[in-house]
Amino acid sequence: MELVLLIICIFIMGFCMVARALSRTVFTAPMVFIAFGVILAQTGLVEEESAEHLLHLTAEIALVILLFLDASQIDLKALRNERVWPTRMLLIGLPLSVILGTLAAWPFLDGWPLVAVILMAAILAPTDAALGQAVVTNEAVPIRERRSLTIESGLNDGMALPIILLFASLTAGYAGEASDEGMNWPLFGIMQIVLGPAAGIFTGLIGGRLLIRSQNKGYTSSTFEGVAALALAGASYLLATEIGGNGFIAAFTSGLAFGNVIKDRCKFIFEFTESEGQLLTWGAFLLVGMVLVPEAISMLTPSMLIIIFMSLFIVRPLAIWISLIGTDAPPITRLFFGWFGPRGLATALFALLVVAQLGHEFAEPITAIAINAVWISALLHGLSAIPAAKMYAKIVEKNPN
Repeated sequence: MELVLLIICIFIMGFCMVARALSRTVFTAPMVFIAFGVILAQTGLVEEESAEHLLHLTAEIALVILLFLDASQIDLKALRNERVWPTRMLLIGLPLSVILGTLAAWPFLDGWPLVAVILMAAILAPTDAALGQAVVTNEAVPIRERRSLTIESGLNDGMALPIILLFASLTAGYAGEASDEGMNWPLFGIMQIVLGPAAGIFTGLIGGRLLIRSQNKGYTSSTFEGVAALALAGASYLLATEIGGNGFIAAFTSGLAFGNVIKDRCKFIFEFTESEGQLLTWGAFLLVGMVLVPEAISMLTPSMLIIIFMSLFIVRPLAIWISLIGTDAPPITRLFFGWFGPRGLATALFALLVVAQLGHEFAEPITAIAINAVWISALLHGLSAIPAAKMYAKIVEKNPN
C-alpha cells in the first residue's frame, strides 16, 4: 500500500504543476483523477478492502467541506431577490427528476419492484458541486446562474437522502433484508430536513461570531482561522447527525450562515479551505476510479447505458424545464440548467450507503448504474463545461432579456 500512496503523491504533485494550464482545457480534475484511479486499479497493487473503506470516508469528508465552502461564498442579500430559480429547481425539479427517472427506467429494469426503481432514480437525481466547479467558477457565466446552480447542488443531495433511505428500506424489505421495520418514515424525513438546517445555521452563526471576536482581540491568526473553518464544517455535519438531522444540508447551511457573518473579513479562510477541499475531492474521485469504476464498467449493459443517458439527456433537462415554467428564466437558461446537473460524489456515496442493506439482486446493479453514471457524467460534463459556458455567456450577452 505504501507504493500506491507514493505513486499517488507523485501524481498529485505532477498534476498541481500543470493544473492551471489544464483548467483552460476540457480536461477537468475529476476526469483526470478518475482515469488515473482506473489505471492504478489495473496494476494489481491496490488492496481493495482498505481502499473501499478509505473511499467512503474520503468522499463523505470531501462532500461536507465542498458544500460548506460553496455556501460560504454566497451573498444572502443578493440571493433574496433571485431565489425563485433555485427554489423551483429544488422543490419541483428534484421530485420531478425522481418521478421521470422512475418512469424512464422502469421498462428497462425487467422484474424490478417499483420501490427499487424509485431508489435507483433517487440516487441518480442529486447533482454534484465538485463536477460543476468549471461552470460555477467561470466568470463568463452571469452570477445569478452560477449562484442558482451552487444553491441547487448544495441542497439537493441532502433533500434526496431521506427519499433514498426510505426506498432503500422498502427495497430491502422486498428482498427480505429489511432491518428498519416500524420506523416512522414521515417523521424521519421531517427531522432530516428541519433539524439539518437548524444545526447548520446554529453552528455557522456561532462559529462566525466567535471567530470575528477572536480576530478583533488578536487571539488568532489566518492559519488557525483556516483550521477553524474546516473544524466548523465537520462540527455542523456531526451535530446534525447526532440530533437526527441531515448532515449534508447542515454543512451547506452552516457555510451559508458563516460566510454571511464574516463576509470579507477572513479571505484566507476561503483560500485555505478551498485548497484542502480540492485535495479531498481529487482523492475521492481517484478512489472512485480505483475501487469502483473497473467493476462497474465490467457490469455495464445496454439497458444500464440507456438509463444513464436518459437520466442525463432527458430526465433532468425535462424536470428543470418544467420546474422553471412561469419564471423569468428564458429557454436557453432552462436548457443550460438542465444540462449542468452532473452526477458525482453524492451519487457514488449514496449508492455505497444503501448497498449494504440491499439483497444481492439489487445491490450490484444499482451500484453499477450509479458508478457508471458518475464517470460518464464526469466525462461528458467535463468536456462540455468550458465550451458550453462560453456559448451560453455569448448568447445571454446578445439577448440579455
